[in-house]
Amino acid sequence: MNKDFINKNEWTLILGGSSGLGLASAKKLALHGMNIIIVHRNRKSEMNQIEAEFATIRETGVDFISFNIDLLKPEKRIEVITEIKNTIDEGRIKTVVHSVAKGNLKPMVDTTHVLKNDDFHLTIDAMAISLYDWVTSIFKATLFAEDTRIISFTSEGNTKAWKNYAAVSAAKVALEAITRSIALEFAPYGIKANCLQPGAVDTQSLRMIPGHEQIIAHSQQRNPFNRITTPEDVANVVYLLCKDEASWINGCIIPVNGGEHLN
Repeated sequence: MNKDFINKNEWTLILGGSSGLGLASAKKLALHGMNIIIVHRNRKSEMNQIEAEFATIRETGVDFISFNIDLLKPEKRIEVITEIKNTIDEGRIKTVVHSVAKGNLKPMVDTTHVLKNDDFHLTIDAMAISLYDWVTSIFKATLFAEDTRIISFTSEGNTKAWKNYAAVSAAKVALEAITRSIALEFAPYGIKANCLQPGAVDTQSLRMIPGHEQIIAHSQQRNPFNRITTPEDVANVVYLLCKDEASWINGCIIPVNGGEHLN
């Protein structure tokens, strides 16, 4: 195992890292020597299982910090960044992985619980604008490394209409736009930003989408390898984008789906 990041006092900050793509990315980067900070929001009843996952990260020997807070609240964001700055000393944040999955999955018609204006605002704030909020706050705190990678996750819903997915689809489009703009405007400061577009991944977030079984079956049928994407598939690409050799990849939307998009 190549410990690319060991003894560099570099950190990855994962927003939404207690499960799914965020957790898989944390585990992968930790195996290669990256120190990990996870910001998440979970109920007390979920914490035993989550702490068991966090223990596997600590077992790799990297430094590990976690915060169970509402990362969408500005005052909590400032508190966390201040604590990070005080804790990691001369360390720097090498990578920010945005894996926030908080949104409304409601239909537009045919029910008493239809999608409303506020639902769009909540979803776009959580799944898109929060990336900008955290990046700018970390930047102002002068915590970024000289060569930083910002990585966010989009989906095929960025161009396709799925029932009940309108608010999340709008958020993904906004997330991509924000990621591209970060790539352009923060480039003079050594910051690169890219967005990964995984195929269907069987995560807790996907299972919240009505009809997720059909999405999984359709993705498997379309995929040249006849399987869906795993969190580990995505985490492998997160790792690749953090390597020195990926420093010239900037402002891209990158499919991570084994060729599923070809069909």
